[in-house]
Amino acid sequence: MATITFANTKGGAGKTTVALILAAELAERGHRVAILDTDPQQWITRWNGLADTPAKFTVVSDITEDTIERDVKALSKTMDYVIIDVAGGISPLLAKAIGLSDRVMIPVQGCAMDAVGGAQVLTILQELAIQCEIRIPHSVVLTRINSIITTRALTAVKALLAEKQVHVLETALIERAAYRDMFVTGGTLHTMEPERVSNLDKARENARQFAEEIMSLVPIKVAKPKTAKPKVAKATKVEPASKRKAA
Repeated sequence: MATITFANTKGGAGKTTVALILAAELAERGHRVAILDTDPQQWITRWNGLADTPAKFTVVSDITEDTIERDVKALSKTMDYVIIDVAGGISPLLAKAIGLSDRVMIPVQGCAMDAVGGAQVLTILQELAIQCEIRIPHSVVLTRINSIITTRALTAVKALLAEKQVHVLETALIERAAYRDMFVTGGTLHTMEPERVSNLDKARENARQFAEEIMSLVPIKVAKPKTAKPKVAKATKVEPASKRKAA
């Protein structure tokens, strides 16, 4: 089982969209996936109520600071991936989600405000490493990128991340109508009808590349089977020859 948290202290950075795209792609590949909806707006939960959830896909709502660790541990027994969608803002729930993660994904659009929100998550990760010696792998994923235009702000964000030696996914999430439509119609990219969604094939290919890159970074941890301890035969007590003769 592997746990992946999507976090950015700024709202509107695309956390929920990216988390849902990844979860749906993993489920499409046959993995058992649970997505924890910690956002007060409950966007994932609303999406779940619009259409049938894909097979092997579980949505868990009403996650709190007090329940998240218990929920993750319980799901780890039956799921291949647990994905946590954390609400914006700095909170104890955010810190707990990060601490439970095998990898933290930081969605950032090509704007300065998203970069600041992402930097706050990076600061939390640095404090965990320095103060608690807990080092959690993490990556920035660029979201809602225009497929044609590279803005000055996006170039500046990339330069800043490179300067700080922060790992950035090679696959950015391109701005696509299909990603928005999922929250209107329900379902996933694989259940949408191509004639009703523009550039659906491109959205599917983008999502496929994104999921495969993350799977290469966060492989499923397989529990080692318990090996039975070899039985040791009890030694037979042998009396000294002198006592046997006496008897």
